[in-house]
Amino acid sequence: MRLLRTPDDRFADLPDFPYPPRYADVDGVRMAWVEHGPADGEPVLLLHGEPSWSFLYRTMIPVLAAAGLRAIAPDLVGFGRSDKPAEIADHSYARHVEWVRALAFDVLDLRGVTLVGQDWGGLLGLRLVAEHPERFARVVAANTGLPTGDHDMPEVWWRFRRAVEKAEHLDVARLVQSGCRTPFTDAVRAAYDAPFPDDSFTAGPRAMPTLVPTRPDDPATEANRAAWATLATLDLPFLCAFSDGDPITAAMGPILQRTMPGAAGREHPTITGAGHFLQEDAGPALAEEVVRFVRG
Repeated sequence: MRLLRTPDDRFADLPDFPYPPRYADVDGVRMAWVEHGPADGEPVLLLHGEPSWSFLYRTMIPVLAAAGLRAIAPDLVGFGRSDKPAEIADHSYARHVEWVRALAFDVLDLRGVTLVGQDWGGLLGLRLVAEHPERFARVVAANTGLPTGDHDMPEVWWRFRRAVEKAEHLDVARLVQSGCRTPFTDAVRAAYDAPFPDDSFTAGPRAMPTLVPTRPDDPATEANRAAWATLATLDLPFLCAFSDGDPITAAMGPILQRTMPGAAGREHPTITGAGHFLQEDAGPALAEEVVRFVRG
């Protein structure tokens, strides 16, 4: 596997993101993460999605840390400061699950974890919860789901996938901005573009939409169906914190609430004034919900 590594100077002067990167080798691939908060605080694993990186959590991390929690935000392989496999074929759903598992459990040895998963952060995180429930204390699903390919994706998602597949140049910051209600400053736009000096670095963002199961015989379907079967038996506290403005995942919130035993009888907040990337539009509000959930 040929790996590319974004030069460090691309990440100079990131706005409101002063956390020094940490690195670990995971099966020959360097993964990056940032963390903030007391080392002995309850760990909160913040998993981003497509095509963002841990920078997305910059307004949530200080809120969580101030509440005494250990906020840990990795960069998925192919994103942020993590290594970037150069070929689209280097990416698979199973590989991404394993990379995150290895970092969270083999490297960081996290236990009693609160998962916060948005977009692909949920597609990966919910698989980890199903396959390693003993490591988790609770789950926050935020604008995410766990597709099996048994039901079609919404048309707005298909438009996104076609745009990514056909783009001669992948404008990552523009893609993130299209899922937000808050206009980006030049500095924020530059931060989302930072991991990708040129299009040779973008195999990860180009691959991810194609890895979402969209048919019943998808390579990830069996594992995701098995995950649903396990999740439906787990009594882990489960919170759905979806935004009021995400046409991509809106239908998943009620399904998760009905299916997850730990969601029953719970008041699930709606994060108002936010689009798909609710961390960008309403990060502190989402972080306060996470803190309330952990403390409750």
